[in-house]
Amino acid sequence: MNKLMKFFFLTFIIFFSVKLSAQIPDGFVEIRSVIPDIILELRYYSNHNFLGRKVNGYNAEKCYLTKAAADSLAKVQIELRRFGLSLKIYDAYRPQRAVDDFVNWAKDLADTVTKKEFYPTVDKSRLFIDGYIAEKSGHSRGSTVDLTIVPLPLPEQPEFDVTNQCECYKPVSERFKDNSLDMGTGFDCFHPLSHTFNNDLTSQQRVNRMLLFTLMEKYGFKNLAEEWWHYTLINEPYPNTYFDFIIE
Repeated sequence: MNKLMKFFFLTFIIFFSVKLSAQIPDGFVEIRSVIPDIILELRYYSNHNFLGRKVNGYNAEKCYLTKAAADSLAKVQIELRRFGLSLKIYDAYRPQRAVDDFVNWAKDLADTVTKKEFYPTVDKSRLFIDGYIAEKSGHSRGSTVDLTIVPLPLPEQPEFDVTNQCECYKPVSERFKDNSLDMGTGFDCFHPLSHTFNNDLTSQQRVNRMLLFTLMEKYGFKNLAEEWWHYTLINEPYPNTYFDFIIE
């Protein structure tokens, strides 16, 4: 094979691979096709996140998970409905390009626009060292979800105002007025109080976290100890595959 033929062959392979990566793989579903009444607040599709802007790869207000994870999550939702409660999802499948966006943001030490709300007690230079940001995420495998519990009917929630931020670890009366049960911190709070079994929680905050923890564990999910909102299906179908299809 001459050099020209090799060039065209490699170009075709690259193009075909990129085209494939943009397709939703078999085994993935949009969560509302399985749980029509689930509440979505997709933070990375908005500016209410630690980047302060929409994240690369989130081009639509859609939430994808593997079918296995979605089916297990549906069982949690059934239990909560009986008590006038619902799951609310902040993030689920996350394209690798979004993770790359996080990494590039973390390397830009001059960008501290959202520090007060999301990492008020952490120097941005330590986000990699302390494990808050990494180059790979279980979310990209499609069976990890960030979520909380909300009461029904759903309370109103204000718009995020980047010019009027609230420290995410403060008491519920002083932090962003998220409409979820009081879990002790806001979502994506880079602070020790976000650790699921932190001893400094109030009794009600412990009860709320344990409700989420117990139901998620009952239906096959494992919690990340440093983040009360983060759960991964134990028997995830793609344990070694990191997808990069765009959410659109």
